[in-house]
Amino acid sequence: MPRKSIGDQAMTNAERQARYRATHAAGAPVIRTRRPMDHRGRARRWNDGVAELIELQAEYAVWLESLPENLQDSATAEALRAICELDLTELQAVAPPRGFGRD
Repeated sequence: MPRKSIGDQAMTNAERQARYRATHAAGAPVIRTRRPMDHRGRARRWNDGVAELIELQAEYAVWLESLPENLQDSATAEALRAICELDLTELQAVAPPRGFGRD
């Protein structure tokens, strides 16, 4: 995917080269960052995701218990109750396939 143009018209080769030389003459270091690759397998990512959901559900249960009386009938409390009532044991019971030839 090409970069967005800086101006209305495309730069000439001479302008592009001048910009390149100016940025490199300034001596500013070029920092390129990449997102770290996730090398976990699908089954591991599934199990980690389910564990994260269970931890979040426990945190939401604590939040619901600590709500003051005047917020027990609020939309926040209803949303927290809905999250706490979800049955995540079915997700825990699912064992994703390991992949071709490793079943």
